[in-house]
Amino acid sequence: MAEPLVQASGNAAPQLTRILRQGRYEAEAMLRNGEQLVLAVVLPLLALFGLVFVDVLDGVAPQRIDAAAPGVLALCVMSTAFTGQGIATGFDRRYGVLRFLSTTPLGRAGLVFGKALAVLAVLLVQLVVIGGAALLMGWRPAPAGLALAAALLVLGAAAFTSLGLLIAGTVRPEATLAITNLAWVLLAAGGGLLIPATSMPAAMQPVVQALPSSALGDAMRAALIDGRFLGGAFLVLVVWTVLAGIAATRWFKWN
Repeated sequence: MAEPLVQASGNAAPQLTRILRQGRYEAEAMLRNGEQLVLAVVLPLLALFGLVFVDVLDGVAPQRIDAAAPGVLALCVMSTAFTGQGIATGFDRRYGVLRFLSTTPLGRAGLVFGKALAVLAVLLVQLVVIGGAALLMGWRPAPAGLALAAALLVLGAAAFTSLGLLIAGTVRPEATLAITNLAWVLLAAGGGLLIPATSMPAAMQPVVQALPSSALGDAMRAALIDGRFLGGAFLVLVVWTVLAGIAATRWFKWN
């Protein structure tokens, strides 16, 4: 159970305290869930090792690991913010958890911010594990791009969380499970997340580059390989964040 949202004195705890408690609870729940842990850590690790031992990223960076690590970090964002949060929210909605929490002092806004904090907390764990593994494998990110990459990960988390909540709040939980898992596979394999859109057939490139997965993957590679800011990809990611956020706010159903 989540920590009490009301203090022993009977007075409601400060809103920030309630949000932090909810965020901690949601993060712990995600990390204790075996399926979520596989999605958040094990699969990205397998993707990292796999990309180093195949030649699909040859020519993107001086070393395969330098090209693989940024894309896998972007994959971590999608795994946690989109697939993991989408599935968890969908089933919370089915069992009335969302409706109950929205009537407590936490409120709807507090619940959303709590979920956002949980995503960032799990993402931090992923960065330590995946980034540490990549460093042990010889990854040397461009120092000039580290701050930019951190900002991109937060922006990517906002975009994919909004998309996950949009799906979770508009369709049945079983459909959310199917849609988010299928999207995870398709975007990871052919959405420009792990493999740059420029490595794909010319006819596919404009479509792929318009996806949030490609925007995040390409921007992360530019930042961590060359220390560059990729303005076009950044703009695409901002547009997806705004549109998905507006749509989720407009159409999300709490029960």
